Amino acid sequence: MNTAKKIAEEIRYLPEKQAREVLDFVGYLKSKLKQTDKAAQNMDDFDQFGAVFDGKFGREECYDRQNLS
Repeated sequence: MNTAKKIAEEIRYLPEKQAREVLDFVGYLKSKLKQTDKAAQNMDDFDQFGAVFDGKFGREECYDRQNLS
């Protein structure tokens, strides 16, 4: 028996109010999964620049670029 069938079997005999709570929790888990996927997808946009920025920032070096002269 897979997990979905086990869950269905367990909630079969719950009162309606508690069954709705289980359904609400499933909705919460699905929205949480979507947010996690979205966050990972957003980070993919920035990963291409990971090799360029080493985490150190020198304000003076910022102004030493030739195109600012």
